[in-house]
Amino acid sequence: MATLIQIVDERGQSVGEVEKTAAHQKGGVWHRAISVFLFDSTGRLLIQKRAKGKYHFAELWANSCCSHPTVIESPAESALRAMRTELGLSAEVSEVGVVRYEAFDETTGLSEKEHDHIFVGQFTGEVNANCDEVEAVRWITLAEFQSELANTPEHFAPWLLAILHSGVLGHSLK
Repeated sequence: MATLIQIVDERGQSVGEVEKTAAHQKGGVWHRAISVFLFDSTGRLLIQKRAKGKYHFAELWANSCCSHPTVIESPAESALRAMRTELGLSAEVSEVGVVRYEAFDETTGLSEKEHDHIFVGQFTGEVNANCDEVEAVRWITLAEFQSELANTPEHFAPWLLAILHSGVLGHSLK
């Protein structure tokens, strides 16, 4: 079943809809997305390795979870849905900003042009990852994260790098 997501203009205003896969083909179209960053009580970040079967950027480490709001969802509703469907959990999250970025997946030929709403929250408990979405999860300290990004950036999803470099998570990563 086709999933319709929101096309956005340069200001992030919804200007139409497009089927999710089509939004990433032929150079892509700017669309709304969400990225969730969950931290535990000690400040470690939950990251996930995207499943091998993902349609693009498979088997790369990324933020806790991410998705695209459907045409009938707000970004916050999409964040809650993504946490449930990808990680099998529920947590309170707050939007901390928006990052626009472009990325190209050389393996699949698909593109990202995302107006990405960034959500941050705290979670301690059991992660029940959906194996269709997530290959692995792990908690990582800021020092470990910075080291891995510096030494093996090719192991991480490009939106994760764009979000981190934007500074929008500044207070969360201390």
